[in-house]
Amino acid sequence: MKQILMSAALVLVAGMAAADPATVAQTAKGATLVDAAGMTLYTFDKDSAGKSACNGPCAGNWPPLMVEAGAAAMGEWSVITREDGSAQWAYKGKPLYTWVKDAKPGDITGDGFLDGAWHVAQP
Repeated sequence: MKQILMSAALVLVAGMAAADPATVAQTAKGATLVDAAGMTLYTFDKDSAGKSACNGPCAGNWPPLMVEAGAAAMGEWSVITREDGSAQWAYKGKPLYTWVKDAKPGDITGDGFLDGAWHVAQP
């Protein structure tokens, strides 16, 4: 019995490790990527493929979608190294962020911010 429980736990952990770092929810902009808390994810026009231009105070307002220990890139999801050495998720090469002024799941108040440089991330 103990062996069966341990095997089941390993399968569960392996399944969790393979899950996408974000899911899709419907917002006023249609299908939108959201984090585990249901908060809208955004992309930034000033980022280049695989590199974040949002550091320091910018990252305080636009928290990066951080990579949890043990997670690995898969499919359209990649891991980029931030300026401070931490790991951030990117979707189709675009680093992902949340916006501190979004108060609840479904909010998209950051869309179009900074003269249109911020956009809801869509699959």
